[in-house]
Amino acid sequence: MKNALIVAGGWEGHEPQQCAELFAVELGKRDYHVEISNTLDAYLDTEKLAQLSLIVPMWMSAEMTDDQLKGLSDAVKSGVGLGGFHGMCVSFQGNIEYQWMTGGEFLSHPGNIKPYRVDISNTAHEITRGLSDFEMNSEQYYMLTDPGNNVLVKTTFVSGLEDAPWVENTVMPVVWTKSWGQGRVFFSSLGHVAKDFDVREAREITVRGMLWASK
Repeated sequence: MKNALIVAGGWEGHEPQQCAELFAVELGKRDYHVEISNTLDAYLDTEKLAQLSLIVPMWMSAEMTDDQLKGLSDAVKSGVGLGGFHGMCVSFQGNIEYQWMTGGEFLSHPGNIKPYRVDISNTAHEITRGLSDFEMNSEQYYMLTDPGNNVLVKTTFVSGLEDAPWVENTVMPVVWTKSWGQGRVFFSSLGHVAKDFDVREAREITVRGMLWASK
């Protein structure tokens, strides 16, 4: 059995507790022992972190202390997987090392909640294999991303966005993988709230990404 830690809290608009419970169940079905922590101080217990296969961050709108960030970063560098979604790359925007580790930073979601298309750009990867393009009705993230990311899924901004007309036809990464030291990192910008994972492909990609990242 593998051990996973979900650290959930911060801004309630992203429904961290609901999402934590959802993915605790999904990982439990796959023979993971899952702990949900409601404090960033979970990243200070370096001995416990070293025993993990996977860390799932679900915390937004806060800053980490230097010691908390070091605990998380060092754990991933040592080989513990980091797998998260949506708010993972909105959080801790003042912590540059965190952005290096995750591979991207949220900038905006033009048009707010709206329908948009999600395109599988790499159909050979185990995270996306067998899945087809699909539709979401949620926030379409515009992000600053590391060009070294391995992008698996993309989306294209369409016309008619009054709050950001300049992004028309921009192709934006949605799902990527990367490494941080010996650790694997997975991110998906899908999942503004828990009901977004009622879309089968969104849930499947996220679960597969967490499993891929796991040590």
